[in-house]
Amino acid sequence: MANTTEGRGLCVAPFLQRSLFPSQEGYLPGRFCAPVPSLGGSIECCLPCPATSWIYSDNFETIPKASNWLNVAGMVCTMSLLVSFFVLPVEKTSRHYLTVCFIIAVCILQLGFIIPLGAQPEQCHDAITPNDMSSDLMCAFSGACLLAGGFAAISWGFLRSLSIHLQICWQVVPGRKFFWSSLLAGWGIPILFASIALARTGVSYRFGDTCHINHNKALQDYWGPLLAFAAVSTILQFATLGYCIRVYIRALFKDDGISQSSSGLPSHNGSVKTVTARQAYRRVQKAIGVQWRGIVVVVIIIVNVVFLAVVFVSMDNTQQAVLQNFGKAAPWLSCLVVNGGDKNMCLDKVKGLATPEPEVMAVLILMSLNGIWTLLFLGRASMIPAWIELIRKRFARKHDFVSVDAKRFSATGRPYEIITSPPQSAYTPKIPDAAVTSPSLDGDTIAVLSPQSQKDDFTRDAKYVNPTMSFSTPRPPSSGRYHGREWDPVSTYARPWSPSTGNGGMI
Repeated sequence: MANTTEGRGLCVAPFLQRSLFPSQEGYLPGRFCAPVPSLGGSIECCLPCPATSWIYSDNFETIPKASNWLNVAGMVCTMSLLVSFFVLPVEKTSRHYLTVCFIIAVCILQLGFIIPLGAQPEQCHDAITPNDMSSDLMCAFSGACLLAGGFAAISWGFLRSLSIHLQICWQVVPGRKFFWSSLLAGWGIPILFASIALARTGVSYRFGDTCHINHNKALQDYWGPLLAFAAVSTILQFATLGYCIRVYIRALFKDDGISQSSSGLPSHNGSVKTVTARQAYRRVQKAIGVQWRGIVVVVIIIVNVVFLAVVFVSMDNTQQAVLQNFGKAAPWLSCLVVNGGDKNMCLDKVKGLATPEPEVMAVLILMSLNGIWTLLFLGRASMIPAWIELIRKRFARKHDFVSVDAKRFSATGRPYEIITSPPQSAYTPKIPDAAVTSPSLDGDTIAVLSPQSQKDDFTRDAKYVNPTMSFSTPRPPSSGRYHGREWDPVSTYARPWSPSTGNGGMI
């Protein structure tokens, strides 16, 4: 609020003379000036900038700042969702491109309220003129994010409503064509209308540190198309809801018809219809169970943006009515002159000249809660254990693979064999007890492997005990014995072989 007397001229406090501010920069239609008769002729006296500081109470300035900080909390919520969608598995997040793009649109909308916190822009270009996008760069950025983000949120909400309506009511599963069409329409349409609004209407500091769209042509360039998309989206939501109620009632009546039949068994035609109704009900129930979170958050965002549009259109109409007929504001202006510029004494006379302060506070707070609503409805409880497991795997100590046998042998202090390393000679693998080898060459002993022996020679001699009823003795292998298959030449009618006569000779 300007308290200096510089530029007052012939005007009485708290007004300033317009002719003393010849600058043509800033948002000139944003000046609140009125002609006042004087001895030298009619002069124009203006309220000091910002005009909202004279219309609303002293506590009003804290509301836009509080809403900006709430948007910071909302940005943390939406960014955590986006990071979870890109990092965690899809079975933990149930992410979908319609959901991801909708959250990105909400982030862009929140940037319009967060940018002023870091930039700390000047709302006024001079004592009576507010800044606009041509005189302040931060105003252009914040206003563009607000316009594009708000329209994008409505557009992606409309696409989500259309997708759910097609799946539930028409059994059409959107495919690749719908995917590319959604990307083109979901981002192309908001950019188009935001560009048109910035070029034809512009943005300026109307209240708070965030730039909002101006009044001139705002209804036909921006608010009209936005409200049209919101209306179509709302119609689709209610049409889908009505179809779900119809399917439920139809399945309910079909069940009653079967239970009250005289024979207890439905006819063929009735049975087919009943199965179809039940299948439709299960399909709708499953789709609603999966999509109800998205439906709720889309409805909330649409309601908030529509509420913002209604408040701004009402504010523009009220302001234009006052500027066209200053007689309505005469009691309030006279009160300011009589009380020497003490606005608190004249707040009761502002009614009807501006949008009520509670409405403006409500729309700012509701717009700031969009990010928090998004996290509550689109976030899933399964993301928390998924993040814990991911962090645990990232920072957990990596251990080599150890087999069960290696763990058992590790208690004895012996080294165990690793797959990638050669075996060590310090340890001899365990051999099954009482393993008997083939007979030894001397014919008197057999070799028995003992696992308890740690000597180089693991064998011990054992005397062969001849059984009492045995008529055989152990015989060593004979060098003269044939190792092949034996056969009798007489039984096979073959000629015997004689060394003296050669092969095939007769004995």
